[in-house]
Amino acid sequence: MPGATYDTSALLAAERNDRRMWAIHAELLADRVVPTVPAPVLAQAWRGGSRQARLAQLLVMCVVEPMTEQQARSIGVLAGVARHSEIIDVAVAEGAIRRADVVVTSDAGEVGAIGAAVTADIRIIPI
Repeated sequence: MPGATYDTSALLAAERNDRRMWAIHAELLADRVVPTVPAPVLAQAWRGGSRQARLAQLLVMCVVEPMTEQQARSIGVLAGVARHSEIIDVAVAEGAIRRADVVVTSDAGEVGAIGAAVTADIRIIPI
C-alpha cells in the first residue's frame, strides 16, 4: 500500500470519534503505513485542551510533516496553476503528489481538482 496523507477533515473525524476514520487509521497502521499530517493541516485542526484527546491520540501514530521553504514555494506554484486559494488543500495535494500518497478526506472534489490541474491522479479514501 502507498503512503497516506490526512487532511483536516480526517483529523476532525478522528476527534469526534468517527468509526470509519478510526477503522481507516487502524487498517493503515496494520499495513505498516504511518500516515502523514502536513503541519498546516494540524494548525487548522488544533485548538488544544482536553477535548482534543482523541486527536492527540491519533497524532502519536502519525508523522507531522513540517513545511520547508521549498515546499511553501511548490505549494504556491501549485495554488497558482490550480487556481485554488485554499492553501491547506493545496498543501495536502502537493504532499500527496510528491509522496504518491492516498488522501484521507471528506472533500475529494477539491483535492482531486488540484491534482487534475497538473495531471496528477490523487487517489482518495473518503470518510
